[in-house]
Amino acid sequence: MRTVLVTGLGGAGRTTVAAATALAAARGGRRTLLLSPEPGEALAAVLGLDAPPSAVPGESAPGLWVARIDAGADFRTEFLAFQERAGAALELLGAAPLAGEELTELPGSEQFALLRAIARHTRGDTAPDLVVVDLPPLAESVALLALPGQLRRYLRRLLPAERQAARALRPVLAQLAGVPMPAQWLYDTAAGWDRDLAAVEELLAAPGTGLLLVAEPSPAATDALRAARPGLALHGLRVGTLVANRLLPAHSADPWLAGLTAEQNKCLDEWGEWEEWGEAHGLPHLGREPRGADDLARLPVPVPVSAAAALRPGPSAEGVEDRRAEDGILTWTIPLPGATKDRLGLVRRGRELVLTVGPFRRIVPLPSALRRCTVTGAALADGLLTVRFTPDPGLWPERD
Repeated sequence: MRTVLVTGLGGAGRTTVAAATALAAARGGRRTLLLSPEPGEALAAVLGLDAPPSAVPGESAPGLWVARIDAGADFRTEFLAFQERAGAALELLGAAPLAGEELTELPGSEQFALLRAIARHTRGDTAPDLVVVDLPPLAESVALLALPGQLRRYLRRLLPAERQAARALRPVLAQLAGVPMPAQWLYDTAAGWDRDLAAVEELLAAPGTGLLLVAEPSPAATDALRAARPGLALHGLRVGTLVANRLLPAHSADPWLAGLTAEQNKCLDEWGEWEEWGEAHGLPHLGREPRGADDLARLPVPVPVSAAAALRPGPSAEGVEDRRAEDGILTWTIPLPGATKDRLGLVRRGRELVLTVGPFRRIVPLPSALRRCTVTGAALADGLLTVRFTPDPGLWPERD
């Protein structure tokens, strides 16, 4: 099974490209599923359907199933299930249970619904050959794809696995203390969340998962993509395919249209210099907004997309170099293409390094060798951040 994650700049035609990609794959003989959080009416208009898709996958064309991710319904289902599991604890606190009809999704529900839908529809023997996921705009997608790893880190800190070993003692401790101890359902729920998040992380890192980025060439789009480059690298996100959407005719006698075409070509030239991204693939402007299967078929989308993994480990031990013999230090090199010194932050916290690049932030664990060192400097050059570490004499054994 393969997964195509489609994101891009706002208004660039992400949903249209996702739908065209799914339709082309289905017509090529793959059993394909398109997942989208777009409103049902808008999604139906793009695909040319008579009725809006539901949360249950329905076949909209031969070999193509479509499902809309309903954040509200997902939130109500998950909240009511959690409320039922926590019933005893809530009753002890005197809490009044909430009914499903009075629940309205909270901010952030869309992201969790999307992650759960990806995990649910890519598991088991009945999974389709290809799943195309219509993601939010680029900045939101970066945060979304980094979310499973961040949440797993929170769970490990707040509910350490080793503490679950003492669950047999909780009834005795409760009697001695005179107060209820944390219920087993809390740890079981956390373990279930961790399993689901781990499954999503595994899917995102799989060789069959590709990230397809959609943008309409313009100076504003180039500025936005340039700012996003170091954030994508920081989170280990690699663009497998860059789709330049709504390209104007290459040759036109109209000076106004020729000027716009020249502006698009200038943007494409700069995008082509970003070596960490896949080759740009152009889609023509149809002279109107694509609507229906016939219009989507006129878009020569890249199917299949690059097999390069969408999510990589990011900063890893592979970038560590031992220079103790020459300089008495170790260095850790982290690729951050497009990063600038004025928007870069670095803080050491115990066994972790907090890296900030503009609006993007990631907490990464230090490789084992560097945990016994102190940070003594850093330098940014040619898109590479090099952090210098000096061995701590109290922790690093002296060599003979």
